[in-house]
Amino acid sequence: MSQVPGRADRRAPYFFLSYAHTPRFGSSADPDHWVHRLFRDLCDHIMALTDHPAGQPIGFMAREMRSGERWSDRLSEALATCQVFVPLYSPRYFVSDACGKEWWAFSQRQVRYRASGDTTARPAIVPALWVPVQSEHLPDAAVSLSHDHERFGQDYAAEGLYALMKLRMFREEYERAVYRLAQAIVATARQNPIPTGESLDFADLPNAFGAQSGSRRLRIVVAAPSKQELPPGRSSHCYGRSAVDWNPFRVSDAEATRPLAEFAAEEVRRLDYLTTIQSLGEAAGGLLAERPPDGPTLVLLDRWALADPGQRELLARVDLAARPWVSVIVPWDQSDPDNASFGSELQTVLEKTLPRTLQRGRSVSRAATGGVPSLEDFAAILPTVIQWAAAQFIRYAPVHPPKGPAIARPRLRGPVEEAADDRRA
Repeated sequence: MSQVPGRADRRAPYFFLSYAHTPRFGSSADPDHWVHRLFRDLCDHIMALTDHPAGQPIGFMAREMRSGERWSDRLSEALATCQVFVPLYSPRYFVSDACGKEWWAFSQRQVRYRASGDTTARPAIVPALWVPVQSEHLPDAAVSLSHDHERFGQDYAAEGLYALMKLRMFREEYERAVYRLAQAIVATARQNPIPTGESLDFADLPNAFGAQSGSRRLRIVVAAPSKQELPPGRSSHCYGRSAVDWNPFRVSDAEATRPLAEFAAEEVRRLDYLTTIQSLGEAAGGLLAERPPDGPTLVLLDRWALADPGQRELLARVDLAARPWVSVIVPWDQSDPDNASFGSELQTVLEKTLPRTLQRGRSVSRAATGGVPSLEDFAAILPTVIQWAAAQFIRYAPVHPPKGPAIARPRLRGPVEEAADDRRA
């Protein structure tokens, strides 16, 4: 049975900070660093304003999750139990599929509460301005939510928190705005309690803003053997019934129990791409087809797959096709005793099989294909590789105009044609 969160439910976070991840570009530092600082500042203020017990989460944001956690489960649990939803408004926020799903999941708790008989309950949503968004660009879900941003300060309403954080002239305005935002979160949690809800399957949730980002697709391809296809000298602890079950870090990381591709897919979805997971054999037709691709591709490559002549041939053909939007990551747990015995030999085969791919992308490619040693390192490099593949797709993928009726081009008339017309007249 659901319950109303409050002092009786001390484990529920006060707020869920919903924000759109900023794509990493070039060699820049973490583009979401300032969002994380805002989150910490809000947590500090709310801890001071309440009697929330030590050791229990004050707030939730996706960045706080550990690499081994099941992302969708942890996210769904937080959305089902948090007391206040804090969407961080920006132009990028309202075209984010993940943010739209988060909004929808939280708002459904409010809908169920009203359906139970309390029709006067107000939304437990406190919007925050990261970057101002023009009212005409707000989706219906946000337009229907009345909120006076100027109560947190005129500079905040005009510039947003990002500007207040980055510009020294607004330092005092930032402190004032964040403190008032924290007060609003605490007040909303006390005045508008809503029942905890059920954890929903995040991947299947609708987008509260519509399907704006549906065209952003990224395929994850796993080049690895299944447990039944292992070469001599390779133990089965990292493998499953299918190639997509592979996770090379099960040896050194007790939390790496689920497939690596599933972990990667959750990061892809956090970056607002729709994704599918396929084995190399299943994806080969699309990778080698002449038809235009519908998005970039990320290949998770187990060096042990190169011991299979069939997979080695497919990878060589993919390399020969030279698709710039196909990026490769080669995880390689050096603590695995099998890898220590055959590592150099398999690396030599890799370099002969994928020479073009290994040369592409300079530092990005070298770091990704040289042997990513741990799940933490994999999580760190994954967003960079995804954005690299997406950038190459935008740059190089052929663009075909939509089909439609042919438009006749006007024929330019010169003096000879005009003279002939005059004679006929």
